[in-house]
Amino acid sequence: MYEFFKEQLDAKEQNHNLRTLKEYCPIDAVRVKRDDKEYLMMASNNYLGLTFDSRVIEGALKGAQQYGTGSGGSRLVSGTFPLFTDLENELAKFKNTEKALVFNTGYMANVGTISAIADKHTIIFSDALNHASIIDGCRLSRGAVKAYSHCDVDELKYLLKQVDRNARKLIVTDGVFSMDGDIAPLDKLYELSRDYNALLMVDDAHATGTIGNGHGTAAYFNLEKEIDIQLGTLSKSLGSVGGYIAANSTIIDYLVNTSRSFIFSTALSPADIGAALAALHILETDASVLGRLQENVNYMADQLTSMGIDATNETPIFPILIGRNEDTLAVSDYLYEAGIIGTAIRPPTVPIGESRIRLTVTAAHNKKQIDFVCQSLHNAMKQLNLL
Repeated sequence: MYEFFKEQLDAKEQNHNLRTLKEYCPIDAVRVKRDDKEYLMMASNNYLGLTFDSRVIEGALKGAQQYGTGSGGSRLVSGTFPLFTDLENELAKFKNTEKALVFNTGYMANVGTISAIADKHTIIFSDALNHASIIDGCRLSRGAVKAYSHCDVDELKYLLKQVDRNARKLIVTDGVFSMDGDIAPLDKLYELSRDYNALLMVDDAHATGTIGNGHGTAAYFNLEKEIDIQLGTLSKSLGSVGGYIAANSTIIDYLVNTSRSFIFSTALSPADIGAALAALHILETDASVLGRLQENVNYMADQLTSMGIDATNETPIFPILIGRNEDTLAVSDYLYEAGIIGTAIRPPTVPIGESRIRLTVTAAHNKKQIDFVCQSLHNAMKQLNLL
């Protein structure tokens, strides 16, 4: 009965593509422990380092103390407690939209939104490197999907010209691409969406808290009031868990009535919402957090570049392109032995032949730690003749 699954796992192992779970015990926002050894975490999306911030922890505790440990049901069945209303109002203000709607994860927000607003009569134009949750949402919608080459505005324009102007159309893109760290040309995508009568949706999971003064891609391009649908997560820069959609009231009300991942999920716990509210308040009021992040991004980019390793200071994501799976695993293993967690990213997450080490820096790292990571990476790549 299980022979097929075993064969598939054996094949992955032979291709250096088998994944396993490793147990770590967090010490703080940037350090973890395993088997009594301490490691520096360089593979986290905790960009603002807020997971151990006392203000965020206090927000979680207050939420649980006031409203209990669990929500007890879906929001349409059991109701919405006041913390949800507070958070969604704050998110709408933060994204400069009429309304916002919280989902249990960013994945569920993408899948639930795209599959609700698009159907078999919709044509979806999706960046070739969009996140898996966008891809899955497109598939579930049963719409006709036309993928355009990564950030290729000319190709997208060509594809838009081929379809009926009156057809229902959706352009969807990541704001900051999670595996490449680059920023979508949202200003040009916006122009095309208006020229060709298409809805425009941007996934700001990795952009919130990192670009646009922390407000994301639309703010980065001064388009906050222009983008039809903005998605974000509470689980990266905001140090909690969950996702959300920010849009006009018509779209949000439509999602409340049609999005299956929202309708049929038990709501997040009060602690999750309380933590997210506290983190959002920090992002909006404490400029020092964003300042530390950008300072670390600039510093790490400068250090890597000085060592002959390609890097930019656009975002906190540093993709170190290696190529072959086995070489990428060797670099990851070298870093691990040095006490650094730098995960090997392999297909199908990235295209075949483009395996990489994805390093992320946060506001909680210090320059000594960054120096150690950069030097260790340089040593590993030099030892394996990868520079």
